[in-house]
Amino acid sequence: MAEENKLSDVATDTAQLIQQAGEKTTKSVIQHTEKYHDAYTAIDKIVDSFWERVPYLCIALAVFLLFWLLTKVFKLFIAKTLTNRSYTRQNLVLVLNRVGSVLIMFVGFLIALVIAIPGFTPGQLVSALGIGSVAIGFAFKDIFQNLLSGVLILLGEPFRIGDDIIVNGMEGTVEDIQIRATFLRSPDGRRLVIPNATVYTSAITVNTAYQRRRCQFVVGIGYEDDEQKAKQIILDILNNNRNVLSQPAFSVNVTALADFSVNLTVLWWVDTTETGIAASVSEIQAEVKQAFYAQGINIPYPVQEVKVHRDDVATLPYQASPPDLTK
Repeated sequence: MAEENKLSDVATDTAQLIQQAGEKTTKSVIQHTEKYHDAYTAIDKIVDSFWERVPYLCIALAVFLLFWLLTKVFKLFIAKTLTNRSYTRQNLVLVLNRVGSVLIMFVGFLIALVIAIPGFTPGQLVSALGIGSVAIGFAFKDIFQNLLSGVLILLGEPFRIGDDIIVNGMEGTVEDIQIRATFLRSPDGRRLVIPNATVYTSAITVNTAYQRRRCQFVVGIGYEDDEQKAKQIILDILNNNRNVLSQPAFSVNVTALADFSVNLTVLWWVDTTETGIAASVSEIQAEVKQAFYAQGINIPYPVQEVKVHRDDVATLPYQASPPDLTK
């Protein structure tokens, strides 16, 4: 009986210890739970608010996509309405496409924000960005200047895409005219990006504004040669060349009595849709050279004569023989 009582006491003590340990553990868990209760509550509220706004976010995304589709429809409408009409300017289509698309997308973005964010108004966006502040105005001065210049260039249309122009000492073919900058492809295959403000305020040479372009080069003949014969040879070459236009008339004139030659300036016009400037000049120059050679007309080059008198050679110090003038 005594042993049974001892076992019963041990069991009772063990149960009490387990109960006390459980109570301590429960208190500890409750204490830690109370510490993070506020965080859990905040996270739950955020999650609940997010799920409450999910339908509105989906609607806002759908509205934004709808306005994006409207920009595509707008561009298609402009292309079908204005393209291939005699009075339509190419850059006018670009202005309407780009400026109109940006405005449509901006309106769609504002509407999407109003739907997605409760209590949001466009006025709050303007206030947040500080568009009216002086600091932002100075920071975006160059951007706004290039933007306005790009619109004026597109509306004024001083040149078109595909034209060969020279602006601010840079030459190239116009690849694109964007709102911020104009893109050129240089003759050696490089891309030139010029800010629209620079393009708008600089003098521009449009090489391809007209189909007819004038070509010229200068050739010299010797003073002993007959310049009238040389002029007639060149005129015959120009008259027989199929790429040389008869109107405006071509000409050959004596323009300078140089130190070593009589210079003749050759002028003629070509149609750039038929041949290039460089190709025509190279062709005419090669024919002139061959004709002059066949007719015995000299094309001189600078020659210097050095004369040494015997008396001067004899008085040269420390020189036993005349200098070798062939070196």
